[in-house]
Amino acid sequence: QVQLVESGGGLVQAGGSLRLSCAASGNIFSRYTMAWHRQAPGNQRDLVATITSSGSTNYGDSVKGRFTISRDNAKNAVYLQMNSLKPEDTAVYYCNMKMALLNYWGQGTQVTVSS
Repeated sequence: QVQLVESGGGLVQAGGSLRLSCAASGNIFSRYTMAWHRQAPGNQRDLVATITSSGSTNYGDSVKGRFTISRDNAKNAVYLQMNSLKPEDTAVYYCNMKMALLNYWGQGTQVTVSS
């Protein structure tokens, strides 16, 4: 069983920055792709960014050039640096570990961007 715990959310003004963190339990973190997703009220959960075990990254079109995903395998942690935040980035952000047959999710952290 893997536990993922997000932190770093909060309220920020448009144009500001936040850094989200996700800590994973266990000793298998380094083997798997990690991702950040987000879900705004009334919307589906959307993919924000992914990072493979080797460090290759991919981003949703709406965050390219503004967000950066990274990982520290020694700390069992994945991060999401969010710059130039916009009100439309307001959502609950979820950390996700992608395995072949399973997906683990954190409880989410709220990010609110005021205009």
